[in-house]
Amino acid sequence: MPHRSMTFAKFIIEDQRRRGGPDTELTALLNDVQTACKLISVMVSRGSLQQHQTETGTNVHDEVQKPLDLAANEIVLDTCTWGGQVAGMASEELPEVFVIPPPHRKGRYLLSFDPLDGSSNIDVNVTVGTIFSILRAPEGGGDPVEADFLKPGTEQVAAGFALYGPTSMIVLTLGDGVNGFTLDPEIGNFILTHPDMKVPEECGEFAVNVSNERFWEPPVQRYVDECIRGSTGPRGKDFNMRWIASLVAEVYRILIRGGVFMYPWDTRDTSRAGRLRLLYEANPMAMILEQAGGVASTGRQRILDLVPEKLHQRVPLILGSKSEVERIVRYHEAYDKGEDKVFEAPLFNTRSLFRVPAGAHGGV
Repeated sequence: MPHRSMTFAKFIIEDQRRRGGPDTELTALLNDVQTACKLISVMVSRGSLQQHQTETGTNVHDEVQKPLDLAANEIVLDTCTWGGQVAGMASEELPEVFVIPPPHRKGRYLLSFDPLDGSSNIDVNVTVGTIFSILRAPEGGGDPVEADFLKPGTEQVAAGFALYGPTSMIVLTLGDGVNGFTLDPEIGNFILTHPDMKVPEECGEFAVNVSNERFWEPPVQRYVDECIRGSTGPRGKDFNMRWIASLVAEVYRILIRGGVFMYPWDTRDTSRAGRLRLLYEANPMAMILEQAGGVASTGRQRILDLVPEKLHQRVPLILGSKSEVERIVRYHEAYDKGEDKVFEAPLFNTRSLFRVPAGAHGGV
């Protein structure tokens, strides 16, 4: 049953009390974030009823921007500027750090966010969301610069994401477990409905874009091949494959049902370390997964240990149930040491997804 008396705001206040005293700025900032998520939820729910749904250009990542991307970005900036809790913000949609302008007061925190994750799915009515990460700002009260945001994920004060789907939700960690809140439209509040979320240890699902298989490294090919071979393969169990192309939806499914999500490094562009952004995608999701008993890795390094080198740095991301991610990490270790046996994927061939049986090349 929902904890109807436990609203998002009340939960934050009680969490601060458990920690020995209130942090009024953090409490106010998280409440501003939830207000922004409410506004974005309403906007997204209108779908094609919104005006001006055509594409508007590209962002700093050369990705197509939709009007809702820009609108969601403005909602977060506007909502979190006036309260005086943040000194600056970093967004997927902005090339540089957003500094809080006068006359607004600068606060003790930095906010990084992806305003509308999965926005390419809006046209087909698939769940999208907002991802956010909170760091402490440097002391002194000056204007923050890019270097101030380049902290490892272990220094995050809080992280979370919102889901805009059949119901709107916020999933949050303050460094002591993970809790989920569902928006009750009758009262306009996020209510605690999923306390102390844990990633199930046993799972039978994996999420990866198989169309990129030809670009993967052998450890990833090996893992996916073993899953696809199912009960007749070395794993001795059947798996289902999922791919939503919306990180918030993928991570939420893992929190509820377990499994693994992979957007690994591939050879399409060797100058790019990965696909997903470290500061406002990989780091907050890694903090959430670890707090829920899961693991998040590049395949070779723990995500939260990475020291960012630039604001929009990309990384490979493999996260999910502990046993599955650790298996993939072992495959990378064996591959890097040259200790893995010669790997042949019977289901993945150069020309075709499925192996052609011997003698099947002749005419009919």
